[in-house]
Amino acid sequence: MCSRFKSVTDANRMAQFFKAAMPDGVRADIWPTYESAYIVADGAGSRRVQLGQFGLLPHWAKDSTFGRHTYNARSETVAERPSFRDAWLRGQRCIIPAEAIYEPQWQGGKAQSTAIARADGYPMGIAGLWSQWQDKLSFTMLTVNADDHAFMRHFHKPQDEKRMVVILPMGAYRDWLNPATDAQAFMLQYPAERLQVQV
Repeated sequence: MCSRFKSVTDANRMAQFFKAAMPDGVRADIWPTYESAYIVADGAGSRRVQLGQFGLLPHWAKDSTFGRHTYNARSETVAERPSFRDAWLRGQRCIIPAEAIYEPQWQGGKAQSTAIARADGYPMGIAGLWSQWQDKLSFTMLTVNADDHAFMRHFHKPQDEKRMVVILPMGAYRDWLNPATDAQAFMLQYPAERLQVQV
């Protein structure tokens, strides 16, 4: 599960890879409950960037700290889990632009936070859901099982289930943001050879 990522903060990269304008004030290092940028369709065939909390807040959340438990959504149960169900069924999809994600690599019994990025140097477009709670926007990243993934199976504790965020192919961005498409069709592992440890 991904609890930390490096957001895209360069306006040129946001425009080049995501066809969206970068707002002011986007921070680089993001943890649950931090505010960051995510991309939605604006209904007119274009994309816009919104700022929201990392950690989705359903309408019934008591306060924003609820997002400490909802920064990732399991694709297998997202349609049933109360925290994510409304956003999923309403097609409130988004793309989270990230330069890298961080996962713990266990060596010698100790976790080493490791940055993972696309091997081609392009930013990741991570599939997510967004919601509005009171006057606050929020989002979560979707994940899939990665027990058999040649790259991601090396992260997290050896006995734990392996998970990875859903990294969308660049050619799928438009379709993912279209709520009429089958969302489950995008819940796929990203090819192992297209990922690398960022140094």
